[in-house]
Amino acid sequence: MASIPAFAARTRPALRRPRACAVSGTAEGLAAHLGWSALAVRAIFVLLSLLGGAGVLLYVWMWVFTPWADGPAAQSRRVPVAWILTGTSGVAMAVTTYWFVNATSFGAVMSPTSEWFGWVGLTGALAVAAGMWATFADRGDPSRGPRHELSVRLTVTGILTALVVMQLAVMQQTGLVAFVYAIAIIVGIAAVYSSTLIAKWRALSGERVARIREEQRSEMAAHLHDSVLQTLALIQNRSESSSEVARIARAQERELRAWLYDGDSPADSDLPTDLRDYAGALELDYPVRIEVVSAGLSTERASGDVAAAAREAMLNAARHAGGEVSVYIEGTAIGVDVFVRDRGPGFALDTVPGDRLGVRESVIGRLRRAGGSASVKVGAGGVGTEIHLHLDREEARRG
Repeated sequence: MASIPAFAARTRPALRRPRACAVSGTAEGLAAHLGWSALAVRAIFVLLSLLGGAGVLLYVWMWVFTPWADGPAAQSRRVPVAWILTGTSGVAMAVTTYWFVNATSFGAVMSPTSEWFGWVGLTGALAVAAGMWATFADRGDPSRGPRHELSVRLTVTGILTALVVMQLAVMQQTGLVAFVYAIAIIVGIAAVYSSTLIAKWRALSGERVARIREEQRSEMAAHLHDSVLQTLALIQNRSESSSEVARIARAQERELRAWLYDGDSPADSDLPTDLRDYAGALELDYPVRIEVVSAGLSTERASGDVAAAAREAMLNAARHAGGEVSVYIEGTAIGVDVFVRDRGPGFALDTVPGDRLGVRESVIGRLRRAGGSASVKVGAGGVGTEIHLHLDREEARRG
């Protein structure tokens, strides 16, 4: 009996707005989700708009609730919406000026008509919309930038300022109406520059919070220095330097001081600095002396695979070998090399049990997965162990 082929249902892509779009990406995202053309979706929105504005409401609703597609945070828009709104506002401003000139006769301002106030409102609304779009929508667009935002702001500010002057000129004839329009236009100018004000307010608030946190940290540091840190120092002085109690006290004191005084330091550092700090920590926890030497320029960070593998190699040397351990870091134009040498009894990698994954996975396996290499061999003169880590720079690996 012949088997009936099973046809898998076609899966639709998730409804997401593309970050590279014309205006908002709503029509393009819906078209990709439905498998239609973007032109057809836009035509449907236009036709629905003729039914009491249903298409406009649907478009705005989908614009608000449809998320962006995964990708870089910045969005790129092909249509210069801000300049289109600015140009339309300029045309409306020309009509408004025409009405204003016609209402002026031999220096005496006559009462403007309701149509003139309508054009004033339309001009102001378009100018504010242009400034808000340039401020909030186009600011992160890499194809425009701050110069575009500044140009739109200055243009719409000139238009809105002219509208305010016109309202003040006819206030004697219109009274409260012109005054309300002037106040509304001034509020629109403030809205155009609201992003700058918000950014400055956030900076001031952040500075105030940082200052309060620093004061609280200083008070806490003073209190702990007078109590806990002195107690830990007393424990170290009363105990033998190699005893377990002294090591625990040193480790706790180091962690407490780092938490108090290094809390705002950057989390990531360069490779030599990180390995020197880690060597100091190991010297407090194990009977070992570690010397870290760096030559050349190393661009490897403390969060990289070389740093993690080197820390594991240093931990193994301090835990199993003790005594003198040397770490040599050499940075070149194409990569970085790290040598970890000890003078312990040494070991052969083949004799390590299979369930001990420290060297195999945390050192050799990590470098192999990162595109580098790691080797374990007997030290110079047949004494101790030498672990060699090598990783090319990302540009060299791509080349």
